[in-house]
Formats: sequence, structure tokens, C-alpha cells
Amino acid sequence: MAADVPGAIALFREVLAESEAARALFLVPACLHGLGSALAYTGQVSEARTAAHAAIAAETDIGGSMQGIGHSALTTAELAAGEAKAAFRAAETASQQMSTQEILAADQRVRWAEAALATGDLAAARSWTDEAMPLTQGWHLAYALAVRARVLLLEGHAAEADRNSRQALSCIADSGTYLQAPDALECLAAAVSDQGVHGDAARLLAAAAAIRDRTGLLRFPVYDATYHALLDKLRKELPSSEFDAAWAEGEALTIDEAITFATRGRGSRPRPDKGWPSLTPAELDIVRLVCEGLGNKDIAARLFVSPRTVQSHLAHVFTKLDLSSRVQLVQEAARHT
Repeated sequence: MAADVPGAIALFREVLAESEAARALFLVPACLHGLGSALAYTGQVSEARTAAHAAIAAETDIGGSMQGIGHSALTTAELAAGEAKAAFRAAETASQQMSTQEILAADQRVRWAEAALATGDLAAARSWTDEAMPLTQGWHLAYALAVRARVLLLEGHAAEADRNSRQALSCIADSGTYLQAPDALECLAAAVSDQGVHGDAARLLAAAAAIRDRTGLLRFPVYDATYHALLDKLRKELPSSEFDAAWAEGEALTIDEAITFATRGRGSRPRPDKGWPSLTPAELDIVRLVCEGLGNKDIAARLFVSPRTVQSHLAHVFTKLDLSSRVQLVQEAARHT
């Protein structure tokens, strides 16, 4: 969820091996689900399908709901392959298998909504996102908002899609779960372009492209046609020099800077760029653990993220607070407790 997908893949493989060795029946399909999903986001489609099918076939002692999360992982793998109909079939199967697990299913419904969207079934996509949103938060909520924004764009509601995209990005910033950031930025670019703000749309597309390049995150092929259509539109609407300048500005933004640019002054909760109030909840969690004396590896284990993610958050914290050491950070935190 923090967009460190290679780190996630390595950890899922490690925990999967331990779970299989220990015959931890509940954890095996859960690990395979996570592994398959992570592989799909990097475009490793064949391996993602293999992991998803293994999750479906895994032996469990709690019935079909764990097979359901295997089919949810298969939904994502098929989306990564550009196979919209296969993704929707997997989503329908997952929905049936998880029908008695309301909370577990809530986090998966957004995947199913994305599959419905890919087939053009906007009613099903909207229904599944509407069912998921009251029961989700963090990355799952951001994901739901981004999918809903895509639905709204296809329905011709650019202003509402704009609001949903910005809400998704605010949610991403607050939770530190960046996996869906490129999709949300691309949705917002389409929405603002439909409203005639082509320069900002180019900046947002460039920021999304840079994030994908740095993280290795795939854009699902089902979205490629609309992405390239928007890119062609912006090149026609803007003079070449203006497009190139806007693209360079967007490409130079860090992920946090891109989100700040996207959410500025448009109804999102205001957050300053510097100082203690600028810290997100995810950054505050890391500050709290630094104050407890934990190192990056221990913080990563406590928060279930990679050490690289912890280091990235700390770098943002030091920049926002104009600090250079953990000792200074602890002293600063003491002034705010």
C-alpha cells in the first residue's frame, strides 16, 4: 500500500514460505493473495495468475471465503493482463464466495468494481464502490474514490470526478498509502482537462508518469486508450512550449509534492507545507516510534512496512521540520506532546 511493491513481493514470499512450513492454513491463501496482487501491479502477469490460482486451490479449514480472496487476486491479475471479461468473471466468483464475510468482502469490493468498470458495466462498478466505502478507510477508501472518479468521468460528471479524485489523494496523503496515487492523479488530470484546465492536467499526468517510473507501478492496460487519448488532447490544446514546460514541472514533483499540488485549495483539508501541522498521520506514527527509541527496521516491523518506506517518511519529516537528526526530532516531538 505504501507503493514499495518489490519490498512487498519479497516479504510475501518470505512469510508464505514460513506459513507453508508451519501448515498455517489461514495464512497461506492470504499471503498468496497479497503476492499475486503485488505481482500484478508490477506487470508480472503470469506469476500473478499462478499465485492467485494457488490461493484458490490452497487448503483451508474455514470454507470458501479464502478462495474468494484468491479470486480477488485473480481479478487484479486479469486487469493487469488487460483481460476485462476474465477479471469480471473472477470478481463475480469472489463476490459469491465472500457473501457471508461482510467486513472481509468490503475491502475486496473495490477490485470487483474496477473489473466491472473495465467491462463497461458502470452500474455494477458504482454499486460495488458505494457498498465498500462506508466500511473502508486508508488505501481501500482512496482506491474506491479513484474508481468512482473513473465512473463519473465516463458518465460525463467532470466536476464530481474532480472532487472524488482530490478526496482520494487527500486520503492517500493522510494514510501514507501511495499505491493508488498515479491512478488518482490521472483521474484528476482527465477531470480538470474536461473543465478546460489543460496546463494543470499536463502537470498531473507528468507527475503520475514519474511516480510510475520510480515505483515500477503498471497502469492497467484497460486504461491505456483513455490515457493516450487524454495525452493527445493536451498536446493539441496546448502550444508545444507550454505543454513541455508543464510536463517538466509535473515530472519534477515528488509524490508528496504532486499530491499537495493536486489538492491545493480545492476543498481538501488544508495542510501547511512546513512545520509540525504539516505531518501526515503516517509520518506521526513513525515519529512516535522514533521517540520510543526504535530503529528503522524495528519501526518497519511494527508498522508492517519496509525499512525503505520508513526511511522515505523520515526524510519527508526532516524536510518539513528542517531537522537533520533523530535527536533533534525527539526534542521537537517533546515540544508538541
